Amino acid sequence: MSDDLLKLEKDIVDVDLYLKFRKSVNWKELTRPQAKKALENSLCTLCVTLAGQPIGMGRLVGDGSVICYIQDLIIHPNAQGMGVGSLLIQGFIDYVKSITEDGTEMMLDLMCAKGREEFYTKHGFIARPTDCLGPGMIMYIRK
Repeated sequence: MSDDLLKLEKDIVDVDLYLKFRKSVNWKELTRPQAKKALENSLCTLCVTLAGQPIGMGRLVGDGSVICYIQDLIIHPNAQGMGVGSLLIQGFIDYVKSITEDGTEMMLDLMCAKGREEFYTKHGFIARPTDCLGPGMIMYIRK
């Protein structure tokens, strides 16, 4: 797919589009208030469109100074393998570089699905654990 056909857009993802993307890949359903709050508390969202149609998205969360996380990187199943994920990852890397203060370092983290490590390592991410970095950890809190 030619890169000039894909367009990367910032902060155009609304609640309906976010929920539609999540449903397209069979992710856990969110309530509309959850989705709204998640988007409002994101540092930014990126969306890739093809001929004006959204085909991939992601959110960046964090404090914007010490650490940021790429969250909800979703590529519509019909658009997988077209370079959409790479375009989104590079967009987030560029954005984080642009907000990193001179003379400082920011961590850019993510949690990848099992089997997707190679995709992220080719973009410069370090798979954990390593000799000096332990495994990523997670806890789900249900109410």
